[in-house]
Amino acid sequence: MPMDTQPIPLPVTAVTCLEDRAHIERTAELDLRAGVQRLRLGPVSALAVDRTLHTELTGEHSATVLDVRIVRTWTPRGPLPADDDSALRTRIRILEEEQITLGHTRDRLRTRLDLLGRLATDLLRDIAEGTGHGETDEARWTRELDRVDAERATYGEQLRAAEARLTDVAGELTQAQQAIHLAEERPAELIGHVELTVRTEVAERVRLRLTHLTSCALWRPAYRAVLDGDAVTLETDAMVWQRTGEDWSDVRLTLSTARSALTTDPPRLTEDRLTLKDRSAAERRTVDVELREEDIAELGPVPVLGLPGVDDGGQTRVLHSPAAVSVPSDGRAHRVPLTAVTSVASSEYSSSPELSPLVTQVVRFDNTSGHALLAGPVDLVRGSGFTGRGTLSFTAPGAPVELAYGSHDDYRVIRHTEESRDTTTLTQRTVITHTVRVHVSRFSAPGERGEQTVTLRERIPVSEVSAVEVRLRKEACAPEPDEVDADGIARWDLRLAPGGHATVSLVYDISASGKVAGL
Repeated sequence: MPMDTQPIPLPVTAVTCLEDRAHIERTAELDLRAGVQRLRLGPVSALAVDRTLHTELTGEHSATVLDVRIVRTWTPRGPLPADDDSALRTRIRILEEEQITLGHTRDRLRTRLDLLGRLATDLLRDIAEGTGHGETDEARWTRELDRVDAERATYGEQLRAAEARLTDVAGELTQAQQAIHLAEERPAELIGHVELTVRTEVAERVRLRLTHLTSCALWRPAYRAVLDGDAVTLETDAMVWQRTGEDWSDVRLTLSTARSALTTDPPRLTEDRLTLKDRSAAERRTVDVELREEDIAELGPVPVLGLPGVDDGGQTRVLHSPAAVSVPSDGRAHRVPLTAVTSVASSEYSSSPELSPLVTQVVRFDNTSGHALLAGPVDLVRGSGFTGRGTLSFTAPGAPVELAYGSHDDYRVIRHTEESRDTTTLTQRTVITHTVRVHVSRFSAPGERGEQTVTLRERIPVSEVSAVEVRLRKEACAPEPDEVDADGIARWDLRLAPGGHATVSLVYDISASGKVAGL
């Protein structure tokens, strides 16, 4: 069957970027002759997955696709140096050759210095032996020692110069290699083309749509929150990486959290046996308890470094880029703007002394972007500029968002704890009393006026067994907490004037019966 040798361009027009791969869509206009013919399209990325190829032909008459496949050709790189090498690549080749030459020169000089050192040792031994036998030849010995010392000094200086030049060449070579990595990209050795076999009754012009999956592409969400008075502008972006071997130029970009690779792995079934047994007498007499730490969201987000994995809340989320996007195949991160919304925000100065002695400005607002906010890093910006990077957890549409905008340097928080234990003789009941004192001071600049409210939070243990009781001693607290929620978080709203300070005392008892062990 005849085949056109000149490939027909098949550019990338749309991309759906998944968590660890990409779904590529290509379109082209084809002029078909009547009958059966084979067309060569491309080039395309050699990383395309063959079994995911799918083609559609759209035309006035019926055109049928008989076969479609990817044919890969390997073209090895020519010998170096090449006539079309750039100045930077030629410079690298010259530096590599000079590095090899200097390495050989250094080895020869080290060998010669080693031989001269042995010669000096033999000459000194000869002088010692001749002196012992009463033979003296001062003129010859002086002449030989001077010659050896002069040669050692000359070759030593040459070795130092060669090693210094070798160090300089290594630095220049490293810089040139980094520059060529950023500026140039060598053509791929493995290139793919699509061979399409079609049949049509009459000659016509049809539109081809071809889709396939490819690896070496991924995306992660990223955000930028700008605080301006009582409003927060939240910008949602996508960080896109791709190293597929071909650039994406002016494509429609869709971002999805679908994990197509996980559908091919069925869950493994393992045997889980449940057995019942009677408790021993010792187990009936005692109740083992332990303290367990729980993460409470109200205590503030915990910052993490880098981009986390895609957290979509267990449901596939799809986002679309509002404009055409170009992503080169360089393996570097490219930021793609998605949405930007402005919401009314509330702000407070919050402190959790058990976690940190800092007073942090916490901003809360609702997610009005119209889509779910996936977990990712967020750049925090306010009036003074960039203040740091935080973490935004998964947030459904309309749900509240909480961001910490860094510490406030005007405050100092000091925390002290005390613990006392008492056991009654008759009931053998143990009472553990915890006392927490927190001192908050405000150091304001001269001329500053007005009070500020600082929200202070401390936690109280929550018992899950009836044998252990936790009681807040409100009469001993100074002042009494404004609120204690179901998670045991006690909250105070302290109003501090410039230069003011306040002390908060929290007292609670943990009471356990005599059969409780582990406290």
